[in-house]
Amino acid sequence: MLEQLSQLEAEALTSLEDAEDEADLEEWHRSYLGRRGRLTLLLRSVGDLPKEERPAVGRRGNQVKRALEAAYEARRETVRRASLARLLAEGAVDVTLPGRPTGPGHLHITTQTLREIIAIFAEMGFQVYEAPDVETDEMNFGLLNMPPHHPARDMWDTFWISDTLLLRTHTSPGQIRVMRERYPEPIRVILPGKCYRYEQVTARSEHQFYQVEGLAVGHGITMTDLIGTLTQLARRLYGPERSIRIRGSYFPFTEPSIEADMDCILCGGEGCRVCKYSGWLEIAGAGMVHPVVLRNGGYDPDEWSGFAFGMGVERPAMLKYGIDDIRLFYGSDLRFLRQF
Repeated sequence: MLEQLSQLEAEALTSLEDAEDEADLEEWHRSYLGRRGRLTLLLRSVGDLPKEERPAVGRRGNQVKRALEAAYEARRETVRRASLARLLAEGAVDVTLPGRPTGPGHLHITTQTLREIIAIFAEMGFQVYEAPDVETDEMNFGLLNMPPHHPARDMWDTFWISDTLLLRTHTSPGQIRVMRERYPEPIRVILPGKCYRYEQVTARSEHQFYQVEGLAVGHGITMTDLIGTLTQLARRLYGPERSIRIRGSYFPFTEPSIEADMDCILCGGEGCRVCKYSGWLEIAGAGMVHPVVLRNGGYDPDEWSGFAFGMGVERPAMLKYGIDDIRLFYGSDLRFLRQF
């Protein structure tokens, strides 16, 4: 078989010199190196040889294969250069023409919406605080009143990096970070950033998305302050005619907990797939900061109180611009992105 390999190599190299264009090169590659090529079939028969002959034949076969692959790449480059030279000689390519101008870009619709939300909260006295995307299990769950094996952890399908590190499932870990950093001062911050959840992608949910967390800690803060803040946000973002609905909910890091809904702009309250045919769309989950979370952040819940809320960024943009599928945001379709 060693002689067969040498003969095949010489024949293939001679045949390669006759290839004049891309079609010839493709045919040559299929004939010798393709899945049913002559060299490929010959190497598959190495297993039928006597055991003592296989190592030498295998080494020689790999040498021939590498030599043919290298020769093929070199010949392809030569053919391409010759083709380009022929086109230039025929005047088919005018290298003196100016290039196609690249138009100016613009901010992504998510970034535009995020900046608008930040500006609204800035006018209400909130500062921006940034927290890391990669968090510890303790920060993401434990210090937010979700110790190991707590059933509330099932609410978040998580991308784990290791046994103790994960991609944050919400921006709430930033609450602990900012409280520990600023104690004993009053706090009024928003925490914008990306979150990650291992869940099915649908018209209204993605595995990665932006969120804005809000946190206010001080003396005498009540649920009324929270509801007023969310109402002001909705009417500044969507218009003064918007209707707000507050309903009870559950979050392990707030007590009591609420969800704030707004009448669905897309369907006018009639019901659509984005609002799950209810006529209402959740804009924020919120509540009064749980005493355990306040204590973990360094604040005595007997002296301090606070509220927290979390909201998406893509979903408000969907409401504002009449977008009915969240998958469009990160599909990289310029026909969609250039509309905003």
